[in-house]
Amino acid sequence: MNVMQATRLVAAREIRVKLRDRTFLISTVVFLLIAAAATILPPLLSGGPSTVAVTEAAAGPLRAAGLEVLAVPDDAAAEQAVRDGDADAAVVAGPAVLAMDDAPDDVISALSTEPPVRLLNPDAVDPVVAFLVPFAFAFIFFITSQTFGVQIAQSIIEEKQTRIVEILVAAVPVRALLAGKMLAGTILALGQIALVAVVAVAGMTFGDNTTLLSLLGPAISWFVPFFLLGFVLIASMWAAAGALVNRLEDIGGVSMPVQLAVMLPFFAVIFLNDNVTAMRVLSYLPFSAPTAMPLRLFTGDAAGWELVVSLALLLVAAAGFLLAGARVYEGSLLRTNGRTSIRTAWRERETLG
Repeated sequence: MNVMQATRLVAAREIRVKLRDRTFLISTVVFLLIAAAATILPPLLSGGPSTVAVTEAAAGPLRAAGLEVLAVPDDAAAEQAVRDGDADAAVVAGPAVLAMDDAPDDVISALSTEPPVRLLNPDAVDPVVAFLVPFAFAFIFFITSQTFGVQIAQSIIEEKQTRIVEILVAAVPVRALLAGKMLAGTILALGQIALVAVVAVAGMTFGDNTTLLSLLGPAISWFVPFFLLGFVLIASMWAAAGALVNRLEDIGGVSMPVQLAVMLPFFAVIFLNDNVTAMRVLSYLPFSAPTAMPLRLFTGDAAGWELVVSLALLLVAAAGFLLAGARVYEGSLLRTNGRTSIRTAWRERETLG
């Protein structure tokens, strides 16, 4: 069995085990429900236009504003329609607007004369969307890289703790064992994100939010390769951390650098997303580029060449961390006499090689 065949075998096993894991399935369903709720519920909860009781002679401006008009013979009938719940509001002589307990803003706006407005920046992103989009990108990368990275580390530790790793290494090459775990984690992570993206796009389509969808399209397209390389980088660190210890209880002691490498960029993108200079710097740093650069594309601050340069830098960094993580993994995988230092694992790899 060559390395490629062994890698596919290990990856297939890891995927089968994970697809039977109830925790993984529940978390996926929760992500899908959150994506659906975030895109479908707002249009539903916002309600439709108000129903206005008004005489036919005064119904023109209200119909032009997209309101539902209930034609009545006179003002008394209009007021009674509001009291009976047949209409949300009524327009009577004066003119005056009648409502039960809440002023109907859409009716008032339809009857008001507004001055012409000229936007100096018509392409500006809505402030609420400008906050939610960076949070969504950062949160998805943070949660996914943490969840699947920890699972890779736990799988390695469990194999060392039960000594089954000695049997596995006798059957397949060490590099194939690591490559299979990394490949399985990457496929599962991308699959989960793809499902979330499909649900989110369907929700925006259902809510007729085509403007936001057109803005998010390019950002999501670029987010996929950035996420892929960023996940490989983080997963390599988790794999090395898992190989350094022999018990699940000890993972916290070696995973702090990995935790900081994920958490610090997450909070930096969240709190500095409106700082153009900071975001430009973050979009070139390997640990923050997977979220910062797609976000800059969404806001229109990134040129095409910047995307290519940032992705190339991330590719080099991911390859470097993957090689370093593999070296530490190989040098510490068969050491079961307690926690192994990175220096010892690195030198042990040289001896084994």
